[in-house]
Amino acid sequence: MIDPTTLIPHRPPFLLLDVIDVLEAGRRAVGRWNVPPDLAVFEGHFPGRPVLPGVYQVESVAQLGAATVLADERFRGTLPLFGGIDRARFRRQVVPGDELTVEVELLSLSGRAGKGRGWARVGEALAAEVELMFVIAPSR
Repeated sequence: MIDPTTLIPHRPPFLLLDVIDVLEAGRRAVGRWNVPPDLAVFEGHFPGRPVLPGVYQVESVAQLGAATVLADERFRGTLPLFGGIDRARFRRQVVPGDELTVEVELLSLSGRAGKGRGWARVGEALAAEVELMFVIAPSR
């Protein structure tokens, strides 16, 4: 198990990944995020029936994708940034206390940009799927 903060710059309250279980640098990864019941967004989305916004699921996938890129020696000292989000689909509600299993597969990766696809699941149930495009920027 890998602590994602050893690879990506994200920190609470915007760290949406607890652990990386599988990591093939520059290729694919699997990680987990235990959705905290006290996440501030639940106060307004939706009072009395909290549901995790889809953008948080996509961001969790993106953070795992960034870790996959940054684990590759060629990309140390860079920062993968969103370039686009395609074909995002949300299949199941995610609620406080759910454990989100996140998976990402990089489809292409160059010195300047890349593409990937990812999934978020609760148990065996698919919660979200998305295709991501990203650019590689200097970290400073």
